Amino acid sequence: MHDINRELTPAGRTIAMLALIVAGEAVFFLPFVLPRVFRPTLLDVFDVTNLQLGIAFSVYGVVAMLAYFPGGPLADRFSTRKMMSFALVATSIGGFALATIPSLAGLQVLYGFWGVTTILLFWAPLIRATREWGGTKLPGRAFGILDGGRGLVAAAIGSGAVALFSFFMPSEVQNATLEQRTVAFRQVIFLFAGITFAAAIFVWFALPRSKESSDDSQSKYEPGGVVRVLRMPTVWLQAIVVVCAYVGYKGLDDVSLYAHEVLDYDEVQAAKVGTLSMWVRPFAAIAAGLLADRFGVARLTMLSLLVFGIGSAAIAAGAFRPGETVFFFATLIATSAAVFALRGLYFAMMEAGRVPFGDTGSAVGIVSVIGYTPDVFMGPLMGVLLDRWPGELGHQYVFAVLTLAATVGLMASILFWRIVHRPI
Repeated sequence: MHDINRELTPAGRTIAMLALIVAGEAVFFLPFVLPRVFRPTLLDVFDVTNLQLGIAFSVYGVVAMLAYFPGGPLADRFSTRKMMSFALVATSIGGFALATIPSLAGLQVLYGFWGVTTILLFWAPLIRATREWGGTKLPGRAFGILDGGRGLVAAAIGSGAVALFSFFMPSEVQNATLEQRTVAFRQVIFLFAGITFAAAIFVWFALPRSKESSDDSQSKYEPGGVVRVLRMPTVWLQAIVVVCAYVGYKGLDDVSLYAHEVLDYDEVQAAKVGTLSMWVRPFAAIAAGLLADRFGVARLTMLSLLVFGIGSAAIAAGAFRPGETVFFFATLIATSAAVFALRGLYFAMMEAGRVPFGDTGSAVGIVSVIGYTPDVFMGPLMGVLLDRWPGELGHQYVFAVLTLAATVGLMASILFWRIVHRPI
């Protein structure tokens, strides 16, 4: 295995992981963090329905599905540093286009463009570099630190963005005109685009150049790796777990709108609820990664899916009413923790599933093609459920879907655990 750790000092190793963390979240600020935290405002400013926004997500998802598989072999063949830096610059340019408040068609084209920049050029290099950083002994820690760190970056920037948005809004938020909301929202878009561009510069200088000239044959892409990976049942089960966990992640996009429509929070309060969910992520993912290296990735995955299912079922059952703050926040924190723990675990499953390092990109491509299909269907599905059944009922249906996903994922993780604990 090409070993990044032999080429870096301890300080360089820390800086390299920090670059992966910042870049790994910054690249998704514009397409995903923005609508997650500011969904009610985005719908008003762009004058779109939940379904129309969901279709834009779906365009992204379709492009991403086409990009995941070729992106895997590209990551095994070309420079991580160059691919990630270029992807970040291109994504930030899309952000400045978003600030012009394009039409619905323009918004959909932009999401398709981001599907190329964030997936074809970025995703597999990020996962390969992280697996390389963790090596064979600390896969859980590597991916836990990556996703936990990404969560910390998202929560910090998200909170800053909410503060910036609040600064540009009038003191009486409910009385803000569309023009005032648009001006405030545009500042948030500029903030996210600027940070994404800065992340590109950080990656360019922080990641080692050595892989570009590496002669290590085990680090190079081999066509036979695709066939080897396709024959591994653990890879297919890992893909199912990723699908189910990602349904949960996409479902959390509904949290701020749920707080606004069901619990009567205003737009700023609803954005803070969405940000609270994000603050859970760093602690959950890092803790899950550390515990996984000690107790096993499969065990922690099963536990996380169980908690995710219970929390989703509580919301689906209509357990909350305005004013029931403590119970709601306890459930939100537990459910968010389980979902974000899964994000810190599901690529660490690759080491437990005994995927050869030289086939990492191919495995990432295959798992991602299947695992991230919620990018295609969850946006439109949530849009249909929320628009057709306005109010609490639509949100209950959304979380019923999440409950079903958690149940399927739990069954797949149990099978994965049985296979990896079977004698070789």
